[in-house]
Amino acid sequence: MKTPIHLWIVGVVSLVWNSGGAFDYVMSKTQNADYLANLPAEAIEFLNNTPLWFDAAWAIGVWFSVLGSLLLLFRSRLAGSAFALSLVGLIVSSVYTYGLAEQRTFEAGGTAALIFSIAIPIVLILLWIYARAMTRRGVLH
Repeated sequence: MKTPIHLWIVGVVSLVWNSGGAFDYVMSKTQNADYLANLPAEAIEFLNNTPLWFDAAWAIGVWFSVLGSLLLLFRSRLAGSAFALSLVGLIVSSVYTYGLAEQRTFEAGGTAALIFSIAIPIVLILLWIYARAMTRRGVLH
């Protein structure tokens, strides 16, 4: 089956989108001073006080999203599974971010953080649905 052009578009756009999350993760975990200088003090405090299980869930969410995008571009049926695992990581990390943490990141980050807090799960769910649909159609194998 010929690869539809939309697969390449979705794959590249999702890789760029998810690379933004990977960049944020790496800069935050390596405590890059230039990057962190752009964040409010409350956000830095939040990042410095997260439990290990949050960090693990965040890593799973970020890196499985990047992997899912790459697997889309490689036309692998495992893309859907990667996006599903990323979604699990996002859900688990969100339990801390929006339920258990004293400081909410969207409160510290303002409107932009709130928009990303809404957009990230929507985009991830749509990518998971897309990858599953492409697998059912035989585009991913």
